[in-house]
Amino acid sequence: MYSVKSISNIVFGSDFPYAHTIKGLNVTCETDKNGKLIKSRNQIPDYQRAWLRCRTTRAMTNGGGSQNDEGVTLVENMPMLDFSMKATIIISRKIRGSIIEKFEEKFESFFNISGQGMIIQLISEELDPTTKAGKIFKASLQSRSHPSENPNTVEYTGDLEVPHDFGSPGAILLTNLLDKEFHLVEIVLHGFKGGPIHFPANSWIHSHNDNSESRILFKNQAYLPSQTPPGIKDLRGEELSSIRGNGKGERQPHERIYDYDVYNDLGNPDKSDDLARPTLGGEERPYPRRCRTGRPSTKKDPLLEAGSESSLPFYVPRDESFEEVKENALFSSSLQGLLQNIVPTIAAAVSQSDLPLESSSDIDELYIDGLTLNNDEDEKGFTSYLSDVVNHVSIVGERLLKFSLPPVAKGDRFSWLRDSEFARQTIAGVNPVSIELLKEFPIISKLDPAVYGPPESAITKELIEKELNGMSFEEALEMKRLFILDYHDMLLPYIESINSLPEKKTYASRTIFFHTIDGILMPILIELSLAPKSPHSRNKHIFTPGNDATNDWMWRLAKAHVCSNDATIHHFVNHWFRIHACSEPYIIAAHRNLSSMHPIFKLLHPHMRDTLKINSVARQSLLNADGIFEVNYVAERYGMEMTSDYYEDAWRFDLEDLPADLLRRGMAVEDASEPSGVRLVIEDYPYAADGLLIYSAIKEMVEPYVNYYYNDRTSVTDDLELQAWWNEIKNKGHQDKRDKPWWPKLTTNQDLSSILTSMIWMASGHHAAINFSQYSLGSYVPYRPTLMRKLIPEEDDPQFEMFLASPEHTFFNSLPTKLQAAKIMAMLETVSSHSPEEEYLIDLQKFHSFLNGDPQVMQLFNKFSSKLEEIENIISTRNKDRRLKHRCGAGVAPYEQLLPSSGPGITGRGIPNSICM
Repeated sequence: MYSVKSISNIVFGSDFPYAHTIKGLNVTCETDKNGKLIKSRNQIPDYQRAWLRCRTTRAMTNGGGSQNDEGVTLVENMPMLDFSMKATIIISRKIRGSIIEKFEEKFESFFNISGQGMIIQLISEELDPTTKAGKIFKASLQSRSHPSENPNTVEYTGDLEVPHDFGSPGAILLTNLLDKEFHLVEIVLHGFKGGPIHFPANSWIHSHNDNSESRILFKNQAYLPSQTPPGIKDLRGEELSSIRGNGKGERQPHERIYDYDVYNDLGNPDKSDDLARPTLGGEERPYPRRCRTGRPSTKKDPLLEAGSESSLPFYVPRDESFEEVKENALFSSSLQGLLQNIVPTIAAAVSQSDLPLESSSDIDELYIDGLTLNNDEDEKGFTSYLSDVVNHVSIVGERLLKFSLPPVAKGDRFSWLRDSEFARQTIAGVNPVSIELLKEFPIISKLDPAVYGPPESAITKELIEKELNGMSFEEALEMKRLFILDYHDMLLPYIESINSLPEKKTYASRTIFFHTIDGILMPILIELSLAPKSPHSRNKHIFTPGNDATNDWMWRLAKAHVCSNDATIHHFVNHWFRIHACSEPYIIAAHRNLSSMHPIFKLLHPHMRDTLKINSVARQSLLNADGIFEVNYVAERYGMEMTSDYYEDAWRFDLEDLPADLLRRGMAVEDASEPSGVRLVIEDYPYAADGLLIYSAIKEMVEPYVNYYYNDRTSVTDDLELQAWWNEIKNKGHQDKRDKPWWPKLTTNQDLSSILTSMIWMASGHHAAINFSQYSLGSYVPYRPTLMRKLIPEEDDPQFEMFLASPEHTFFNSLPTKLQAAKIMAMLETVSSHSPEEEYLIDLQKFHSFLNGDPQVMQLFNKFSSKLEEIENIISTRNKDRRLKHRCGAGVAPYEQLLPSSGPGITGRGIPNSICM
């Protein structure tokens, strides 16, 4: 019999959850001659067995004497002691505009001297047998800061003594005892089996003075609700309950509460009746819901929310605010500068000499000479400020604004004159999502004929056939060569109201295109309609490519009006409404119903960032009464009402993903042999061709991700959080459409994958395609005017003789004035710019490595990033293929909108993860 009398080291082995060494212990136990334990005083659980590397004194029972030896012994009866571990807290170096060095001494003294800068409570995944809740270990961390690899963060590391039977921590309750909030990146616990345990945050931690509740952080492991470890199950529900709030009171800046409200905050009737705007949301004007702020009501109408002109930003949940680098780079400078400084100063600079444009040289002056500003001290200071915040604007001497010539004008200054370029805009421009196949003929309006006159279009088969170069109308229709851009029904109800506004004139337009046998899309006919003077009258005008000088200039004016309509529909309907407004309920519902540890929340999280913030800025300064968009687009105050009409008449969730949208518009046909399931009608359709590559890559990433977590037949329907999320999207976020039969079911993995793929595509690829090229393609005013100031002169119009005498003067006189043009350029420069801190789809694996520690999941995202790199090469190759005439040719801008990567600033390319502008 051998007796182990002294032990120099104890090494906890693989059967115990903690890998740690404790030195200097003395234990007595009995073993046989092989070192196997044969007698024990106290029994302990199997998972607490430990391997001992020890120096032993062997007492020889058969002959006396002793022998020193060193060996490894499995001890099962050793009483377990507390063990030491390290905790690292990583915080951002910014605190609401003040660099943390100003705050760091206070932080350091709390951590190092008292350990009371914050209270950390570790919550075990195991239940405490007494409390029937997760085991709790409350710690005071005494620590010093040390250098971080990231210059934007600072790290604090300290030791904790954790009970031996605590188990594995699944959550942390964090209480900030300081008097200010701070931005926590993550907390890392070292000393556990399998390596460090990460608790990601990227979140503002409120001061206990603002809210006494602790913040809940979960480790970076995804759990479905049914798989939640028992010790942290209650915390999962508490987290969601705190985020939902009670729906009462005005929201405060430090809060993280997500709730719903209607769009009743766009007007300012207390300032002027002319600034009143209707509420969007409800039976009269259906609309998706926005994030509730609870601001006070207006004095004139208790149902309207006040404050649209306040200098204070609208509330968004605290973590929805931009990170400070992005806030400074984008909003504190460029956008806020545009709204609060640049546009008013432009107006002041040129208001006295704001003359209509006379020729293209007047446009060129904005790029070459700029706008003149009086040489006083304040304006000198402003020009210095301006040069720092607007990338594509420079200051020269006494000149205020000198814009950088956009790419569309650099390659071919007169491309706007070409019919082929006008048509190319519809499939490779800023708004490539409105053109449709002409499926039915004759073209019939759906508007009430008793109000809007005869429903038949003035476009006839004979008029079209004249422009088909010998092809019959029936043949062109059957071969899918005729296409239409139809804004008639959307605009006609508002024509009289818009045309009564100063400096705004428009028509309800229809444009017919012909896809030639050479593969070029060409416009062949434009119909411009005004409101009928009586229920039986017509007021429709037909324009075709000119064969003489008069018709040629008329055709140019008609195209300019179509561009103006297209710019308005792009901005209000396809950009703001379909992407920004319709996505907001998905984000609110996700935060309210999906725990931060839910795998679907983790999947969606990078695609939800920044959207609520940019939407709140839009409500406050862009879409509001007399805001930037109202002023600069022809629909003005009626643009938002148009989006409500579109929501009621046309919007369907099941038709919003790319393949479904292409099929709906007749731009593709079903084809099971294609990865996306569809084949394009126009092969050289750059937006769709490149978009399908991105869409298919997203789908190929989402489907295995869903299958990884939902691995049995009923797991989707059994997921109560997931079902609550989808039901709330329909019944609260889109409650005005809640009874529609087309809402997808959510019962299978395929249902879930389809829904998620659609949401991610809209937030990433779709948004990128119609946003970041706005300055590149839309800031040269003749190419794409956002408004027109005059109608086309008719033969009985007194202006007609002036038109005949000087058609160029009439054309440019109808475009925006110099002041309007400068405002448009400044606006498009800002909204087209990438932040220096932009997070791109091609780097998605970097974001998910922070959220999810599962190596199998990370393989999916790594594969996805590699796929996007391949797609980038494919798109670049396409842009050099001379057979693809819609993206390659003399003076033709390559289609780069869906190239995945980008640098900061205005690049006209790059796909961010989310709707960030």
